[in-house]
Amino acid sequence: MTEHLPRPRPDAPGPDAVPPPAERVHAHDHNRDKDPALVRREPVSFVRRGARLNAGRQAVWDRQAERVLVDVPRGRGATSVDAQARLDWAGVFGREAPLLVDIGSGLGESTAQAAADRPDWNVLAVEVYVPGLAALMTRMEQQGLENVRAVEANAPELLDALLTPGSVSEVWVFFPDPWHKKRHHKRRLVSPAFADRVARVLAPGGVLRLATDWSGYAVQMREVLEAHPEFENLFPGRAAGEDSPLTRVRREGRETEVGAQPLPAGWERAAEEERPLRAGLGEARAGAAAADPVDHEGGWAPRFEGRPITSFEAKSQRAGRLVFDLAYRRR
Repeated sequence: MTEHLPRPRPDAPGPDAVPPPAERVHAHDHNRDKDPALVRREPVSFVRRGARLNAGRQAVWDRQAERVLVDVPRGRGATSVDAQARLDWAGVFGREAPLLVDIGSGLGESTAQAAADRPDWNVLAVEVYVPGLAALMTRMEQQGLENVRAVEANAPELLDALLTPGSVSEVWVFFPDPWHKKRHHKRRLVSPAFADRVARVLAPGGVLRLATDWSGYAVQMREVLEAHPEFENLFPGRAAGEDSPLTRVRREGRETEVGAQPLPAGWERAAEEERPLRAGLGEARAGAAAADPVDHEGGWAPRFEGRPITSFEAKSQRAGRLVFDLAYRRR
């Protein structure tokens, strides 16, 4: 079913290391010496961080990796998935059950909560951060969870190769990297192509849940899913107007900083102007939209009980950022 996976190297780069060239090949790479079959067609939505584990996480890795981590055929890099790879997930989990896929599982808080709340489901974590996978294994040991498996992989490649049409009951995408700078928006995970992938693997009636603490990304997520013919919003129009977290962000001047990196003056207006222009509304209506801070569309989901407040979200709340939840059903 799975092969023994070697422990992370003790000399692995730290969290500030630059990823190796094999992890930084983008769709625009024109290096003629590279095999086209080994070059990713799309930019990845992540930057790999260090694989170094402390003593406790190394110990749990040694105990659990062989059971929890699914070793998949690779393509061009450590997080790639061979396009021809196939997996029998019932065999991997040892049973037939509804499948929940948690993309970007981080430190495993949401994954572990899902597994504990749904013992009759199979739960698959998709993550590229090795210490996060080790943290998930620790939670599994502490809670006695048996219904979780994990793959260290680029999520779009996993969706394309390893999941068959209609085989997934829920997909979770909580707090993906927002890639704040406009020139990096192409690296955001949630895009029309990603929505196509999720629609393919979700069973009819299956649910896609998303959350972000960055309003610009929240608006993009909403635009992508509202425009997709295979998805319907579970909470259309909810939390619009003055009840919208988006309205609060605009009125209260939140998100003026991301960590210690100040954003340029006027970024809120620029973001608002961009949306109607993309929709083809023209300059006049674009200006009107930029002058109106009220979110008239809404559609934000309430926080559902199965999504715990993770350490990341708690830090975000302390920084004064608001959280946007979305939930869509596959038609």
